[in-house]
Amino acid sequence: MSKEILVQASGLARRYGERQALRGLDLELFRGEILGLLGPNGAGKSTTLRILSGTLPPTTGSVRIGGYDLFERPLEAKRLLGYLPEQPPLYPDMRVGEYLRYCARLHGVPRARSRGAAEEAAERCGLGEVLNRVIGNLSKGYRQRVGIAQAIVHRPAVVILDEPTVGLDPVQLASIRSLIRELGAEHGVILSSHLLPEVQSLCARVVILNQGRPVHAGTLSAESARREVVLVTAHAVDIEQLRSLSGVEALEVLEPRRLRLRLADAAAAERVQQAVLGNGWGLVEWWPLRDNLEQLFLTLTHGEGA
Repeated sequence: MSKEILVQASGLARRYGERQALRGLDLELFRGEILGLLGPNGAGKSTTLRILSGTLPPTTGSVRIGGYDLFERPLEAKRLLGYLPEQPPLYPDMRVGEYLRYCARLHGVPRARSRGAAEEAAERCGLGEVLNRVIGNLSKGYRQRVGIAQAIVHRPAVVILDEPTVGLDPVQLASIRSLIRELGAEHGVILSSHLLPEVQSLCARVVILNQGRPVHAGTLSAESARREVVLVTAHAVDIEQLRSLSGVEALEVLEPRRLRLRLADAAAAERVQQAVLGNGWGLVEWWPLRDNLEQLFLTLTHGEGA
């Protein structure tokens, strides 16, 4: 059975005067996946995300969201979209709950359901304790969480996240990454991040831009299926439980809560991450010792070999 296409972009280009910020981008997003969007500064990532979110029209090209043309039928298409820009669109004088109810109404959630939708989004983003706090008095990490909550308050089919983990502490990083995995399982997520290990751990496919052009689009290198990783957790783990998981070929304790693992394939990596999250050990860091995505990125954007 073919996968449901949530986003289909064809021939996207954007020109600012004489500068061509984006050219020739084709992109698809399927339900149940997280797609990584990568590129050095000035590569066209922000322009791409603004076009896909409907906040910037392309010079040429088309975007369909859930089958609706984003620029010919914007209301229908945007109901299926949630967007977190790099600078979260917050009102600092509003309280968290009030702001999320306001965002729910903007997204077409009926007034009678707006409070429940706001509370559900707040709970998913770890904001339950600050619903009555003024946004301007929150830490940067909590403000980032509020930004994510406004993007998912109407339970959209497509969630676009531009640098969603900026400013978060290690514990917050683990919970937000877990939330992104959850969103990717039932919706479709486009994730832009400068943290290559984060993209490699979350995304099955990536699109890499350089100087406005797509230079890679597809699954990560098959070589990355077999990997050695360093795992850092918030709490002590059951070493023997991890060691017994299928696909864990070796496990070395480097220091308390810091482990080195050799994994047979990507499925083994998923099993380890699920065990860490499911047992409440807290996934703080996860990074490959042989980072093939980093090698690919440097080769395509800077001409450097592996």
